[in-house]
Amino acid sequence: MKVVERLNHWIAEVPVKFNILPEPELSIRPQPHKWSKKEILGHLCDSAQNNLQRFIRAQYEEQPQTVIKYDQEQWVKLMGYQDLPFDQVLSLWVSLNKQVAAVIEKTQENHLQKGYPLSEGQIVTLGWLIDDYVDHLEHHLKQIFGDK
Repeated sequence: MKVVERLNHWIAEVPVKFNILPEPELSIRPQPHKWSKKEILGHLCDSAQNNLQRFIRAQYEEQPQTVIKYDQEQWVKLMGYQDLPFDQVLSLWVSLNKQVAAVIEKTQENHLQKGYPLSEGQIVTLGWLIDDYVDHLEHHLKQIFGDK
C-alpha cells in the first residue's frame, strides 16, 4: 500500500475508532509522566505540523535545512491537549493529516529522492521522511488502540 493510501486509511479510520472509546478513558494518564490517549493524538498533531513544514521546504529549498528535533514534551504541554475538548484535538488531527496527504500526493517523484540532512548528520530522502512520518503515526495509533 502506498504511503498516501495508508495515511488516508487512518484519516478515515481514526475518528471511527475513537467513537467507540468512552470519553473519560481518553484523558487518563496510565502513569503521571505518561501521555493520555488525547495527548498522544495531540502529539501526532504536533508531528503533522512539524513534518508538513519539512515536506514543503524540502521541495523548494535549494539547500534543505537540517531536520531539527522539537521538544515533544513541551509541545504537548504548551499546546494544552489534556485540557482541550477531545473533538477539538481530533478535528485538528484530521485537518492537519488531510493537508499532509494532499502535499504528499502532489509531491513530484524527483523531489522524493532529494537529500535531507538530519540533526545527527545522516542524510535521508524526502521519501524516507514521508514514510517515517506515517510509520511514526501508526506506532502511536497502535499505542492508543492496541490491535483493535
